[in-house]
Amino acid sequence: MLKLHNLSKVYRTDEVETVALNEVNIEIEKGEFVAIMGPSGCGKSTLLNIIGMLDTPASGQYYFGDQEISTLNESKLSEVRKHNVGFIFQSFNLIDELSVEENIELALLYHDIPGSERKARVQKVMDKVGIAHRAKHMPGQLSGGQQQRVAVARAVVGNQSLILADEPTGNLDSAHGQEVMEMLQALNEEGATIVMVTHSAAHADYARRTINLFDGQVVTESLRAVS
Repeated sequence: MLKLHNLSKVYRTDEVETVALNEVNIEIEKGEFVAIMGPSGCGKSTLLNIIGMLDTPASGQYYFGDQEISTLNESKLSEVRKHNVGFIFQSFNLIDELSVEENIELALLYHDIPGSERKARVQKVMDKVGIAHRAKHMPGQLSGGQQQRVAVARAVVGNQSLILADEPTGNLDSAHGQEVMEMLQALNEEGATIVMVTHSAAHADYARRTINLFDGQVVTESLRAVS
């Protein structure tokens, strides 16, 4: 599904040059669930932002399917991202002034989808993540776990093939964190490709493969044994 070849990212100021990623080589197949781990500052979020086409590499190649992404301008990147990638963030990123169903529907407003179909998709995905009974509630009326369910629904309502999760359980207690991980696992079993950044070894165990970064480089990869 995607391939990174000798991909590097360097941040420069007048006095400092910081290598965030150093010749990273990764391949992720369609339908995989991959966890990315490593200490703070090792390049995890930078890597996720590049995979999600929110940032561009300094050098190297990024292939999404058959398309070389790193050569596209922002307008074309936005089009590819809009149709293929859903994001789940640690901080939920919901709009306080919109209801649950309105927050989810927002992800479809940039697509050429009739209003009746948008409503049907939102209802279906709310049922899937178990939040339909809160459809008219505002984010401030929800628990952290419920807010993250809304964020997951928003990420998948457009039928995106790739879901990127950046510390999706970081603001949740252990019980709600486990609920979110079980939800991601279920989405993966339905065919979604998931790439997740996490500090939690227990949550990384939900993934089929774990990639460990250190100082901007891939240092180890491991597969979870299938029971």
